[in-house]
Amino acid sequence: NAPSSTAIDLGTGRTAVAVSAGYHHTCAILDNGDLKCWGLDGSGQLGDGGSNTNTYTPSSTAIDLGTGRTAVAVSAGSYHTCAILDNGDLKCWGLDDSGQLGDGGSNTDTNAPSPTAIDLGTGRTAVAVSADWHRTCAILDNGDLKCWGLDDFGQLGDGGSNTYTNAPSSTAIDLGTGRTA
Repeated sequence: NAPSSTAIDLGTGRTAVAVSAGYHHTCAILDNGDLKCWGLDGSGQLGDGGSNTNTYTPSSTAIDLGTGRTAVAVSAGSYHTCAILDNGDLKCWGLDDSGQLGDGGSNTDTNAPSPTAIDLGTGRTAVAVSADWHRTCAILDNGDLKCWGLDDFGQLGDGGSNTYTNAPSSTAIDLGTGRTA
């Protein structure tokens, strides 16, 4: 199949500067820093705060990332989405059956970004994020790497108990002496 000859309508005069395709949904950061997602929304991964209704086109309204906040990076997982904001905060929303939202909470799905950013450690911010089926990993501003979520085969890299964590560890993954991500 060839790409459609019709561009995705991101809004009048808007263009995409970054895109991430998840399992059944897609997200784009626009040239003004707005973030929009579309596709399957069964677990809230579109972040629109609505009733988890699938959409076939981007919403006319951007995801509410907080007053004055814009997105600089996005990663669409299978059923959750994470975004790094212009101030380095990291927020995730959608399915939270294995702690992949990193909010330290009760593994409750959310259909919009939390007003509170993920606690990456005192003074730490995110510079890169990657979300998959049941996990999220972030590289921090100091080069530390932290992962959270399902750890059934040791994917979190923490040498732990192969269960799950619902928040980033206070200790970064050991990449070796003097090594950073």
